[in-house]
Amino acid sequence: MLHAACNLNFFMSLEQVASAATGVGSLVWVEDANEAWLDGEVVAVNGEDITVLCTSGNTVVARCSNVYPKDADAPSCGVDDMTKLAYLHEPGVLQNLKSRYDINEIYTYTGSILIAVNPFQRLPHLYDSHMMEQYKGAAFGELSPHPFAVADAAYRLMMNDGKSQAILVSGESGAGKTESTKLLMRYLAYMGGRSAGEGRSVEQQVLESNPVLEAFGNAKTVRNNNSSRFGKFVELQFDQRGRISGAAVRTYLLERSRVCQLSDPERNYHCFYMLCAAPQEEVQKYKLGNPRTFHYLNQTNCYELDGVDDAKEYIATRKAMDTVGISVQEQDAIFRVIAAILHLGNIEFAKGKEIDSSMPKDEKSWFHLRTAAELFMCDAKSLEDSLCKKVITTRDESIITDVDPKTAASRRDALAKVVYSRLFDWLVDNINNSIGQDPNSKYLIGVLDIYGFESFKTNRLYQKRGGIIALLDQACMLPRSTHETFAESLYREFKNHKRFSKPKLARSDFTICHYAGDVTYQTELFLDKNKDYVIGEHQALLNASECSFVSGLFPVSDEESSKQSKFSSIGSRFKQQLQSLLETLSSTEPHYIRCVKPNNLLKPAIFENHNVLQQLRCGGVMEAIRISCAGYPTKRPFYEFIDRFGILAHEVLNGSTDEVAVCKKLLGKVGLEGYQIGKTKVFLRAGQMAELDARRTEVLGRSASIIQRKVCSYMARKSFTLICRSAILIQSVCRGELTRKIYENMRREVACLRIQRDLRMHLARKTYLELCSSAICIQTGMRGMAARNELRFRWKTRAAIVIQSHCRKLLARLEYTKLKKAAITTQCAWRSKVARGELRKLKMAARETGALQAAKNKLEKQVEELTWRLQLEKRMRGDLEEAKTQENTKLQTALKDLQLQFKETKDMLLKEKEVSKRAAEQIPVIQEIPIIDHEMMDKLSAENEKLKALVSSLETKIVETEKKYEETNKLSEERLKQAMDAESVIVKLKTNMHILQEKISDMETETKILRHQTLLTNSKPGLQSEFGNRVLENGHHASETIRTNDIPHTPVKAYETPGSKPRRPPTDRLQHEDVDTLMECVTKDVGFSQGKPVAAFTIYKSLLHWRSFEADRTSVFDRLIQMIGSAIEDQDSNDHMAYWLSNTSTLLFLLQKSLKPAGAAAATPVKPTSLFGRMAMGFRSSPSTVSLAGATAALETVRQVEAKYPALLFKQQLTAYVEKIYGIIRDNLKKELSSLLALCIQAPRTSKGNALRSGRSFGKDSQTNHWQGIIDCLNSLLIILKENFVPPVLTQKIYAQTFSSINVQLFNSNGEYVKAGLAELELWCCQAKEEYAGSAWDELKHIRQAVGFLVIHQKYRISYDEITNDLCPILSVQQLYRICTLYWDDNYNTRSVSPEVIASMRVLMTEESSSASSSSFLLDDSSSIPFSVDDLSNSIEVKDFIDVNPAPDLLEHPAFQFLHN
Repeated sequence: MLHAACNLNFFMSLEQVASAATGVGSLVWVEDANEAWLDGEVVAVNGEDITVLCTSGNTVVARCSNVYPKDADAPSCGVDDMTKLAYLHEPGVLQNLKSRYDINEIYTYTGSILIAVNPFQRLPHLYDSHMMEQYKGAAFGELSPHPFAVADAAYRLMMNDGKSQAILVSGESGAGKTESTKLLMRYLAYMGGRSAGEGRSVEQQVLESNPVLEAFGNAKTVRNNNSSRFGKFVELQFDQRGRISGAAVRTYLLERSRVCQLSDPERNYHCFYMLCAAPQEEVQKYKLGNPRTFHYLNQTNCYELDGVDDAKEYIATRKAMDTVGISVQEQDAIFRVIAAILHLGNIEFAKGKEIDSSMPKDEKSWFHLRTAAELFMCDAKSLEDSLCKKVITTRDESIITDVDPKTAASRRDALAKVVYSRLFDWLVDNINNSIGQDPNSKYLIGVLDIYGFESFKTNRLYQKRGGIIALLDQACMLPRSTHETFAESLYREFKNHKRFSKPKLARSDFTICHYAGDVTYQTELFLDKNKDYVIGEHQALLNASECSFVSGLFPVSDEESSKQSKFSSIGSRFKQQLQSLLETLSSTEPHYIRCVKPNNLLKPAIFENHNVLQQLRCGGVMEAIRISCAGYPTKRPFYEFIDRFGILAHEVLNGSTDEVAVCKKLLGKVGLEGYQIGKTKVFLRAGQMAELDARRTEVLGRSASIIQRKVCSYMARKSFTLICRSAILIQSVCRGELTRKIYENMRREVACLRIQRDLRMHLARKTYLELCSSAICIQTGMRGMAARNELRFRWKTRAAIVIQSHCRKLLARLEYTKLKKAAITTQCAWRSKVARGELRKLKMAARETGALQAAKNKLEKQVEELTWRLQLEKRMRGDLEEAKTQENTKLQTALKDLQLQFKETKDMLLKEKEVSKRAAEQIPVIQEIPIIDHEMMDKLSAENEKLKALVSSLETKIVETEKKYEETNKLSEERLKQAMDAESVIVKLKTNMHILQEKISDMETETKILRHQTLLTNSKPGLQSEFGNRVLENGHHASETIRTNDIPHTPVKAYETPGSKPRRPPTDRLQHEDVDTLMECVTKDVGFSQGKPVAAFTIYKSLLHWRSFEADRTSVFDRLIQMIGSAIEDQDSNDHMAYWLSNTSTLLFLLQKSLKPAGAAAATPVKPTSLFGRMAMGFRSSPSTVSLAGATAALETVRQVEAKYPALLFKQQLTAYVEKIYGIIRDNLKKELSSLLALCIQAPRTSKGNALRSGRSFGKDSQTNHWQGIIDCLNSLLIILKENFVPPVLTQKIYAQTFSSINVQLFNSNGEYVKAGLAELELWCCQAKEEYAGSAWDELKHIRQAVGFLVIHQKYRISYDEITNDLCPILSVQQLYRICTLYWDDNYNTRSVSPEVIASMRVLMTEESSSASSSSFLLDDSSSIPFSVDDLSNSIEVKDFIDVNPAPDLLEHPAFQFLHN
């Protein structure tokens, strides 16, 4: 009754809504046969018929009761909870889901129900650990809709209320129920999972069992390629603390008949096809072949699935069985049973010799019968009898009778179905035993994954419960029953039932009105599919099998002890399982997830309205909306309600600030009843929102009419006024025109008289002016020539003065520079001499008393300062010489220009003299020519203009030719430079090639020695224990002399490395105090010398002097490693870590250059005799820029020695410390920048009032401050690295990896506000220069292209090819699609690119969706070490260590006097 009342109330409210929304201009939804619902605007109303102009352009006439109002204020991207919609009806719900699906928002709430639309593509960013952390503990509805929110709500209710929970995941086949179930279990395991040390989690074990259950319980259906043909209820069991203590998998309603009966284009269970595609030896063992040869598989034309390899799936299923604990013997037995079922299906029967008897049809059937018996490990004759004969047990005896071929075939199918069902139940029990159940669990959360409501053209028993199971079981037990008699009993029994009806023109069909909709069933196969009993002969046959696995599937029970077949049905079994499931669910608190399949093509970005609407109706979503409409479906906050409907009674808004009082007055004015006033919202009943909107539309219509009337009157008045003004203006113009004509005639008369007078005057004046102009021309020429002569003289004088001044200035500067250079040189030499003398005195005093240590340090600082000044003077001297050279070049150029100008001036003077001479000769002739010749003058003027134009064009061409010549000259010089560079690169490449060959040979020899020593150490442990080693005073270990008497049987000689001779221990033995002194000195910060770390150089010189590299055993290296390890414990100080990175990398470089494996250079290299060989040797020995003296000093500073095993091991350990310190500095910088980056990528958030007052300055300033903080961090680290002289190659790698991390973090997040930050980073890279920044700017290529694309205006004009080829060539299709759909154009409130480009991207993503790499749009951050020892070795040169001074504290120590050398 309550349900009926709700429906009545709902439909009454819909009628009210429809009637209220039929005004002209109203936005409504109308039904459409193709699109389900179309939106449009009412253009006409004629009684109950209204005319709607749809947005598609069509005009539709519909009844008022068949239209629904449309909310014009609904957001274009939809709402996350459909109870927030102003109108809760089918088109509104459908449009909301479609709008969210278009922007990849696949989850939507309907109250407490979560609707999940299958995207048919991977969205990994929705399900990562970060997302689970966000939903942990969040209130339901606080964040976006998500399965994690449902799982978190269930977990919180379980912990707070102490009650078990259940999550029901429903939907039709292919809607994504199984994937949603996996996500729920993953989140629940995250909330209550085991610790890392407790082995595999329960969630992992349950998920590992999925491939096994899918192989034996899933099949291809009409709507899904991997449809679960059974219901699965996963129980996650929790203890008192909320930790997962166990789990269990419950299965329901396995579709048994699919084993024997198929319909096109479906497939049987996956395991059959996997076994047929198994390796060849497996196929031969089970005597299988192509699936088309088996009756249970060839009833359909579908044998393979697109994108699925059954052979690989077979191997994966085997591995999954190993994972869940199924042994190899049990796996063989399982697939033996599967093969036996296939062979059973190929047994055909024919009539036997007796009446109503049967037997195998032919030799092929006999072969399959014997094979099935062999696989079942039972007697073939017994198997034949169990199929072709039946046993009737009476009170006194058992009677064996024959059966006809049809009955034999049905008994064969019954055997196949019961064997497969028992096998599936065994698998489920085994999986539960493997997972482990907790009988003492406190609570449980169950996740139900069961096939949903579907309606096909043909509906049979397995597609939905009928509510008529008792009559079906009764009909199955009657021997002569058919589907027609069963249908007649249904018609007779339920003819008056409101849920039952008989379709027209149908003999045996019936229709049931389900909760979700009406379904028509066909009863042809109801009786056959309902029979589900174990034949006694089959039970006895398989129980007696020699295979323990097969006999275990059919244990003998008390009820089955007799061989009589006992009846059971699918319907009764369904009722039992459903009752068990309902009992479990009734003891829990339910939560609901409705999965929706947007299209039947199983492709992304396709939303079929009819398909989705049918699923919403069947899934109960529309029913939930009806229930919601029965109460107060419309809820609006006070401020929105007043803002929207305040125009209905604007007088209530005057002088009142109480929103609640205003809302009550407003609702009282409009006469609305039945509403409720909440704390923050107004609650309206169904239809009231539409009534208010209709009144609002009327008020707006009346207001529009008043505005139109006023505007029309204003336009008419304006037109009349304009016409009056125009008439007056035309009259005045006409009168003025007449007056002007009269005045013009008068002017003409006066003008004629004046023209005659002026003409006479002009003729007389012209004669006079011609005479006067000739005289003036002659005078002007003479005066101009004199002026030009004066000007040339002044130019020459000024040029001579300038040249003299520059020459005197140059001579004076040269003299001053020479004197200054000599004075500085003399001062530096004298100061250095005085300082050295004082230093020697102080050193002598320090040796005697040690009291003048501070003075010594002061003098050393003065010496360093003088040295620095000397170097500075050298640089200044070089700069002065360079400036002098440039100035000389400029003066020479200026002198040449002056000479050219002088020459040109001289030529021009000669030409003018000749012209003047010719003019003087031609003057008398000119006087004899007639004075007036107008034609000749015009002709000369025209020729003069042509000559001027020709001269200007020639000058332009000359300038252009000179520019082209300069460009060609520059191009030739650049090409010559490139050729020279290429030649130098070739020489360097040859040199590097020879160096690499030497390094490869050294590394091979080093590896051989290490292996040989390892073998010797492992093979002679007894000998080493017998040979006593004595520790020398300098820390080395040398083997004592082994006498012949100690080892009588085996003569032992001293250890020799391959290719080398025995070495005697070093003669100079160190005291332990020397090593301690060295350690104490280098532990302190001893600074740098000539840009190189003093500590590393001192350690290297000491080890080289002590010959520690050549010792077989020594403890010096262990102490050095311990010292470095203890020194870098303070990992938070970048200054400290940079100091040790500089020392360790420099020491590693010196070891790389010095150490060579023992035996690598035993043989003396043969000197080349040819010219090419000597050139190659020259290239290899030293660069061309290093002099012979410098090369000799470098070889003395760093020389190669034959290294033993301890030295090589120390080199490997030092390499590891260099990489560790590098990683610490890089990670410290990343950690420091991560928080600032997080602030930079956030959008500026300001309130509306603040935005109006202060604009955007606040957000911009905060963003600038954050980016400035990043720049400050980069600069501070760069200063630290420079101060500690870290090799530039390591600095480049640090900033390259840091910028790569910045690129990843900005690109993976909302990088819409980083344009200014990128400009700051680019400026920093330019200021830091390539020596330290390296390729850091190139690491930001992803975010640079993305930001560059976002700031382009009018993106809708850009094509897809322009985006991928020109703007963003490095970004993938998924990344471009994310950028285009995630960001909006604020100016026009539209998407950034055209729909055609979006469609192209979607098509490409659909084509690439098969590969896992193409479906991802996120970037990964790399934390590897990007450099090698060779990179470090190539970045430093040996000659840089020639002038490096060792630690000053050790120079005065008697044991370290070798450091003076």
